[in-house]
Amino acid sequence: MKKKVISLLLTAAMATTMFAGCGSSSEENTTADNNQTAAPAATEAAAEESTEAAAPAVSADGKIAMITDSGDITDESFNQITWETCVAYGDKNGIEYQYYKPAEDTDEERINAIDLAVADGATVIVMPGYLFGPAIAEEQDLYPDVSFIAVDVTEADIVDLSGDAVGISDNVYICSFQEEQAGYLAGYAAVKDGYTSLGFLGGIAVPAVIRYGYGYIQGINDAAEEMGVDVDVKYYYGGQFYGSDAITARMEGWYQDGTQVVFACGGGIYTSAVEAAEQYDGKVIGVDVDQRPKIGDLCITSAMKGLGSAVNSALDAYFGGNWASIGGKSEQLGLAQGDYLGLPTDTDSWGFTTFTVDEYNTVLDGLKDGSITVSNDTENQPEVGSHVTVDYVE
Repeated sequence: MKKKVISLLLTAAMATTMFAGCGSSSEENTTADNNQTAAPAATEAAAEESTEAAAPAVSADGKIAMITDSGDITDESFNQITWETCVAYGDKNGIEYQYYKPAEDTDEERINAIDLAVADGATVIVMPGYLFGPAIAEEQDLYPDVSFIAVDVTEADIVDLSGDAVGISDNVYICSFQEEQAGYLAGYAAVKDGYTSLGFLGGIAVPAVIRYGYGYIQGINDAAEEMGVDVDVKYYYGGQFYGSDAITARMEGWYQDGTQVVFACGGGIYTSAVEAAEQYDGKVIGVDVDQRPKIGDLCITSAMKGLGSAVNSALDAYFGGNWASIGGKSEQLGLAQGDYLGLPTDTDSWGFTTFTVDEYNTVLDGLKDGSITVSNDTENQPEVGSHVTVDYVE
């Protein structure tokens, strides 16, 4: 077993990237409150809505720690909605909470962040993103009295630092999502709304991003077949989860060439699509959370997944004394399990002009009852009919 020492040096190194929540009135939390970033109204409301559904009685005995994936809690995506859910849950139930940003985007620093959270008294640690797999593998048995909640993580991600597969212990709950369903809805709606030249900009080609993209293609294909219209699609992975001049230039080329809408799926990479869309009167589709409040009318919709709902349900299990119902389990959440995926339907978030909410709900119901199926195959490109042409750009 590796030696674990939480030194003053480690504490100092992480102090500049660690902030505290206000779930308690301790001096530390009060001081750190000045460093918190105010939550945007749309995502904060989503987090609050997820807590309102919590029925079980909970105990305030414990402390929530959230550790950020690459990026920070203002990323308009994974980290932000996860943190806002923890904040809303803690405030509602009188539970202390705190978040930690690893000093570097490495397995070692994610492990250090877990060590520091435990040293600070965390009893349940929430982590968003597949990058936490090795840290979970290394730490789960070292801290058997701490519960770990990891969203968008699969069993295949739980490998040790040597890359060897490791099973999850009873103090770990992991879940992923059927992103292909949300991607399908976005692609289907875009074509139904009259768009016939579409793009997909993925980040790194990890399974979650691929499922989004391949679901998008399947939705485009079904709508094109139903309408009898021809649709062209450009498909590209940028190989990163952030925007850059090179990605922006590529997107500018797409829009100049007639692309009308780009589904930007990969964390901060959406900034490149937005910058290009602004220059060429294009549109974008957001991902993970409703991005229209941030991007504005450029965003016609967002392919969302219920990160907040998943975190909230797991926290309910922990603080409600029902951890045994999820501990040691890996789940893939889709529409058959609940409202974990979909497009935002609030008036301010509905950017379609001809495709209606009623039409959307019909398709959504089809996915829920299984009358519409979407393949989750990430190894083979989706088959398309004669009305759809996909250019997979290398």
